[in-house]
Amino acid sequence: MQEASFSGLRLIIGIIAFYYIFKFLARIFLPVLVKKAVENAGQNFQRQQQYQSNTWQNNNTNSKDEIIINTANAKNPRETKKVGEYVDYEEID
Repeated sequence: MQEASFSGLRLIIGIIAFYYIFKFLARIFLPVLVKKAVENAGQNFQRQQQYQSNTWQNNNTNSKDEIIINTANAKNPRETKKVGEYVDYEEID
């Protein structure tokens, strides 16, 4: 009976010790890991922006196509759908 309670107590002390050790290590290493992740995301963003700007510049200098915008539909706004008529009710005494 005493062996069972002692092993249970050891388990609880081990869990508590693991929790505090993990918490301590997280305070040390988590800021470093987050900083690295943010730096990598920033570098990826800059690479994507450079690629897109280079692609856009190449398309603008190489293409001599005209862009035609149809403004006929823009002058006539779309009519709203009529659901029904408004009926005003009066209260009868």
